[in-house]
Amino acid sequence: MTVNSRIPVGTLVSVNVGLPRNVAWRGKIVPTSIYKSRLAGAVRVGRLNLEGDQQSDLSVHGGVHKAVYAYPSEHYAWWRLELDNPDLDWGAFGENLTVSGLTETSVRIGDRFQVGTAELQVTQPRLPCYKLGIRFGRPDMETRFRRSGRTGFYLSVAREGELKAGDAVALVARAEDSMTVAEIVALHSADRPDEAMMRRARDLAALPQSMREHFTRRLADFGVSVGPEHELHR
Repeated sequence: MTVNSRIPVGTLVSVNVGLPRNVAWRGKIVPTSIYKSRLAGAVRVGRLNLEGDQQSDLSVHGGVHKAVYAYPSEHYAWWRLELDNPDLDWGAFGENLTVSGLTETSVRIGDRFQVGTAELQVTQPRLPCYKLGIRFGRPDMETRFRRSGRTGFYLSVAREGELKAGDAVALVARAEDSMTVAEIVALHSADRPDEAMMRRARDLAALPQSMREHFTRRLADFGVSVGPEHELHR
């Protein structure tokens, strides 16, 4: 990993938080925290989330590897046309941080950024569940989101601190030998991913174990020997 002297690369456009709420979906009551509200002023960033934010289902959301979710503001223009919704506002995709200057093709797994006094590290892309469909009232939204490649990315909290809308996003350390968020998304979604790239993802220490195990399983499905050092934890 190459260490830099905090190079400005983007801007924090909006800070968005939300608490769990129960919503009706297909005859059931479902808890979700995907509805976010924009905040003004400084917000505390803790190890597991932003102050005023809370994940609903900790079996698939939250934890140290999904403490903060960031989404590029550049994608909003495309989605406003795609969904015929010109009023689509920051936080609509459930992101905590709406950012400019950082996209899936430029950000690498393991990159570290300073925002305000907090330091955040990229861990993995967001691969949504059906609750994105609840948020937009569209059952096909989960599929459309994945296929678009406009997934955003999760961050762990390397150093707690405070941040606010308008803060600069500065690159602290670049994971030069890593893979971009876009590359991980493409591998995860492909019917027959490139085996060499899957091996690379499987061995990527900065990627959470659950995603590395996913690529190990896929390699095994394709008849590729994974070796004892890559056997799944049971």
